Amino acid sequence: MSAENSQLEVGQQAPAFILQDSTGQQVSLADYAGKNVIVYFYPKAATPGCTTEACDFRDNLNSLQGAGYSVLGISPDSPDEISKFATDEALNFPLLSDPEHATAKAYGSFGMKTVNDKTFEGTLRSTVVVDPEGKISHTEYGVDAQGHVRRLRETLGV
Repeated sequence: MSAENSQLEVGQQAPAFILQDSTGQQVSLADYAGKNVIVYFYPKAATPGCTTEACDFRDNLNSLQGAGYSVLGISPDSPDEISKFATDEALNFPLLSDPEHATAKAYGSFGMKTVNDKTFEGTLRSTVVVDPEGKISHTEYGVDAQGHVRRLRETLGV
């Protein structure tokens, strides 16, 4: 794993990003300055694991927001693909398009993975929590989509 793909650690400054959301608008990490934000990476919109995880965030968004956390989902899907995914699943938080994997790489969320006996490079399911000062307060790599939000809420005390 190269340095650009190394996993982030608690206390590090979160890498800045500006990505398009499902409506084509630019969204940046700086838009969330002064707030806690959960940045989660998922490999592919509308696949079973990614749908499970996204709907879990959707269903828990009120409690997360009530505790002061915003949620951003990032995948390599195009704005059109994430727009359809957001509409189909009634998602209530921004999904961002990272087609070149630049943000996933900066966050250590890109690398080798195996699916159905095929090994390839891609976005790795992971979650990074950024505090109001823009520093990493929590990381999870190699996330299992099932039960992820419940475990994250326990960790965050939400």
